[in-house]
Amino acid sequence: MKKILVAIMAVLFAAPSFAQFSSGGFSLNESSVYYGIRLGMNVATLTGDAGDLGSKIGLNFGATAGLRVSDTAPIFLESGLYYTGCGAKKDKSSVSLNYLELPLLIKYGIQMNDDIALLPFIGPTFRYGLFGGKAKVAGQKMDSFGDGKYKRADVGIKLGCGAEYNKLYAELGYQFGITNIADWMIDEDDASVHNGALFINLGVNF
Repeated sequence: MKKILVAIMAVLFAAPSFAQFSSGGFSLNESSVYYGIRLGMNVATLTGDAGDLGSKIGLNFGATAGLRVSDTAPIFLESGLYYTGCGAKKDKSSVSLNYLELPLLIKYGIQMNDDIALLPFIGPTFRYGLFGGKAKVAGQKMDSFGDGKYKRADVGIKLGCGAEYNKLYAELGYQFGITNIADWMIDEDDASVHNGALFINLGVNF
C-alpha cells in the first residue's frame, strides 16, 4: 500500500513539469491519434457467494492508445494493456486476483475551455488472471486460480469520466464483472462471484 501511495504522489508532484512541455491550448479538434500511460489504484470487491470479505486496495497501471472515429464529433475509441489488482480483504481473510486487462472504450470529448476537456467513457473490458494470485481463508493459504477456486478469464463493463489538461490526464470510474468467476459449487449448484472495483488513474497523453 505504501508503494502505491508513493508512486501516485510522484505523478502528482511531477504534474507541473509535464505541463511546462505543453505549448498553446488543448483542442479536441486537433486530436486524431493519441498514446498514454496510466498509474493508479483500485478499491476492489467480490460480490456474491464469496462471502463478505470487504474491499482491497490494488495497483493499476498500463499503456493506452486512442483513435478518433468520427469526423463530425469528438468520439474516440481507446484500448490498451493494463496490470490490475482485484480481490477482497476483511480481517484475516483475503483474496488477491492479479489480471492482465484489455479494455475497449468509447470516449466522448467535451471541450470545457481552451485547456480542459472532459471525456466520459464506457465499454467492455477483458481480463485474464496472472500467476501470483493468493487467497487466505481460515488461516490457510492457497492459490487463487484453479479448479475449485476462481476462473482466470473475466469480462466486465468499465465506465467513468476522464479529464485532460494539455497533456495531463486523470480519470475516475467503476468496473463491474459480468462473468461468474467462481469455480466451485454450493449444494450441487454453481456458486456466483463477480469482480467489482472503483478506480482512479493519473497519467499523460502524447
